[in-house]
Amino acid sequence: MNDAGTIEIPAAPQAAAPQAAGPAAKPAGKPKANAAQAQPPKVDESKLIAAYANFCRVTGTPEELIVDFGLNSQPLGAGDEPVALTQRVVLNYFSAKRLMQALAASVARHEQVFGPLETNVLKRAKQ
Repeated sequence: MNDAGTIEIPAAPQAAAPQAAGPAAKPAGKPKANAAQAQPPKVDESKLIAAYANFCRVTGTPEELIVDFGLNSQPLGAGDEPVALTQRVVLNYFSAKRLMQALAASVARHEQVFGPLETNVLKRAKQ
């Protein structure tokens, strides 16, 4: 988590190139710390587009997870109007798991401060 209260999902670390074997190979010693792994990458937000979604659909293939976001104009009941999907995010399963962990940590922190979140909209409407 950074100072702004957001959790950044780190990219998978790059594998080090294998060292050559033989008399010219350097002896194995203490691995050097990779500077790219110590600090998060710089982020360019100049092309960022924000969108609101109250609907999410998750599908996938053996290699990728596909997450579609949209706006459901009738969240309390099924209507004739279809949900307008506006954004699609395609992730590999490793990035999806890191996203899941970051979201779980953020929601848990929110619930510690503000109380449990009721996800059933019908139960919330009765309160």
